[in-house]
Amino acid sequence: MSEVMQTAQALPVGSEGKRSGGWWGVLALIVTEGSLFGYLLFTYFYLAAQSEQHWPPDGLPVLLMPGLNTLILLASSIFVWACERCIQRRLMRWSLASMALALMLGIGFVVIQLNEWSKLTYDMTSNLYGSLYFTITGFHMLHVIVGLVILMVLLLWLALGYFDHRRYAAVTIGGLYWHFVDAVWLFVFTTLYLTPYLY
Repeated sequence: MSEVMQTAQALPVGSEGKRSGGWWGVLALIVTEGSLFGYLLFTYFYLAAQSEQHWPPDGLPVLLMPGLNTLILLASSIFVWACERCIQRRLMRWSLASMALALMLGIGFVVIQLNEWSKLTYDMTSNLYGSLYFTITGFHMLHVIVGLVILMVLLLWLALGYFDHRRYAAVTIGGLYWHFVDAVWLFVFTTLYLTPYLY
């Protein structure tokens, strides 16, 4: 009986090794999705260089709301990171609050982006720029929505007490995806909103 108890105590918690299979799976997903965004941004720069029309056609983009939205998305990433650190330190209420704040900030990003889309004077079929703009930001919005679903599930699991200081791999994996979404937005924001000022 004592041998059984010793064996049970010696079993690893979660996946064996430093990184779980889910972590590597999400990393592989990030590489493929990163390639997609790399291709989209390359297409934007290539077609901008080939276009004879003024770029962007409607003049330079306004930076205030997209800049604010960028700060909101970066803040959400910080709160996802804080959630994981709080779990490691056994501060479960703080981890729950951090994840809830990250989720609310992510939803705020979506609301502001949709509001920005509704106020544009062009759509996806208006011109080349509009097509590229809505394709790039639309793909990013899709990734944000997937990330929000992941954060909602993690928040629910946190509220149900599924995680502790030893078992929180899902938070790490979900956080990795959310950080990727935020990092991609930095490239999208730089491409669509800042580089037109350099032409």
